Amino acid sequence: MGQQLSFKRPDGNDCPGYLVEAARQDAPGVVVIQEWWGVDGWITSAADRLAANGYRALVPDLYRGKVTLEASEAAHLMGALDFDSAARQDVRGAVLYLKQRSRRVAVVGMCMGGALSILAAIHLPEVDAVSCWYGVPPPEAGDPRSIGVPLQGHWALRDAYFPPAMVDALEASLRQGGVRYEFHRYEADHAFAHEGAPYYDRTAAELAWQRCLDFLAKHCG
Repeated sequence: MGQQLSFKRPDGNDCPGYLVEAARQDAPGVVVIQEWWGVDGWITSAADRLAANGYRALVPDLYRGKVTLEASEAAHLMGALDFDSAARQDVRGAVLYLKQRSRRVAVVGMCMGGALSILAAIHLPEVDAVSCWYGVPPPEAGDPRSIGVPLQGHWALRDAYFPPAMVDALEASLRQGGVRYEFHRYEADHAFAHEGAPYYDRTAAELAWQRCLDFLAKHCG
C-alpha cells in the first residue's frame, strides 16, 4: 500500500499525492495521472499495480482531494482544471520528485490523465516515456509533432469522448513529426480498463496492461 505525501511544484507551491514504493531502491519511476473522477480507488490501484511490477509510482492529486462518482460533477471538476498548470506544475513536480530517486521516469495517464500525459510528453523535458490511455488534448494545448520521447497509446474503437477520427488525426501529426510511437486499438468502450465500471472489458484491459508494462520495461526498466 502507498502513502499520502506532499511534494513541491516548480513554482514552489505544494501538491498532494499518493506514493507507492517498489521493492528495489533503484526502481524506475512512473507518474500516474488521474481520470476526471479524481484520485479514487481505481487510480491508486493502478499505482499499486505498477509498484508491484517494479516501479516507484506517484499520483499527483490534481483536484486537491476532491473525488466524485457523478459524471456531471466530474465534468465540472475537469472543466475548472487549468490543464497547462496541471501539466507544467503538478505533473512536472511529480516527475521531478521521482527524478530525485529514479534515474528514469515515465508518465501513464488515463482519460483526462491520458490527455495530460500527452501534454507531459510535449512540454516536460525530464520525462523519458509516456503511455496514454484514451485521452487527446486540444490542438491549442501543444504540438504533438514536437514530442521527443517514446509514446504509447491505447484507444477504444467505440469511444464517444475520443472517437477514432480524433485518434487518427493525432497519429497523422505524430507521423508528420517523426515521433517514436506505438498505438493500440481495442474493440471496446471508453475507459475500458476501469475495473468495476460498467464499461470495463477485462480482455482489453489485461492486454493493454501487458503492453504498457512491456513498453515501460523497454524504455524505463
